[in-house]
Amino acid sequence: SQGVGMAAAPPPRFLLVFDFDETIVDENSDDSVLRGRALPEPLRQSPEGGSYNEHMQRVLGYLGEQGVRPADFRAVYESIPLSPGMAELLQFLSKQQELLELVLISDANTFGIEAKLRAAGARSLFRKIFSNPASIDRRGLLTLGPYHSHRCPQCPPNMCKGKILGEYLQERARQDVEFQRVLYVGDGANDFCPAGTLRAADVAFPRKGYPMHRLIQERQEKQPGAFQAAVVPWESATEVARYLQELLR
Repeated sequence: SQGVGMAAAPPPRFLLVFDFDETIVDENSDDSVLRGRALPEPLRQSPEGGSYNEHMQRVLGYLGEQGVRPADFRAVYESIPLSPGMAELLQFLSKQQELLELVLISDANTFGIEAKLRAAGARSLFRKIFSNPASIDRRGLLTLGPYHSHRCPQCPPNMCKGKILGEYLQERARQDVEFQRVLYVGDGANDFCPAGTLRAADVAFPRKGYPMHRLIQERQEKQPGAFQAAVVPWESATEVARYLQELLR
């Protein structure tokens, strides 16, 4: 009979966006991968003003030629520690999937992020991961590419997180999912661009004392009211969990 089946579940009310490096994990994963590995002089310094993504493409290529295999990289990514309180926050979020939709936007790479999230038992929490594509080529080596190109003057050439977030919200709106609030958890200078697009109902969670937090403070001092979202700095991700608990109540 028609119409007796389960009613469609209502869409999530909130979009929760995470960065990865120094947000979900407590290190920059590119640094973690390079620790203890000798690089020739030209590859030791990341380029001044050049593309960091292209620099990491060259570094991964070099290490692959030296015999470092994808499994070696995976083991490093899996062992990177989570940020303080992050395990508790992810545990809390695993029980809130009807209300919260999670996406991850990171200038790291898909290979490392997927490896770490699976190791942490958290991959299924994220509806989508936006990051630089990393794959294993025909030679069995890990290769890296840029995410996209864009025209944002303040973001690195391979990724504008503000553009990614805007396009995702538009895509979800076309699918009839409109979020009451967007909640953004990050730490870096490249998280300041998307945080600047948030509205007054939204919340930015910058990691305390990191570049995103400093840039927000500078904006608030220079142009009061220009940064619209509520700002909730965190040292432990349990502070984010507590805020969300109140919000969902």
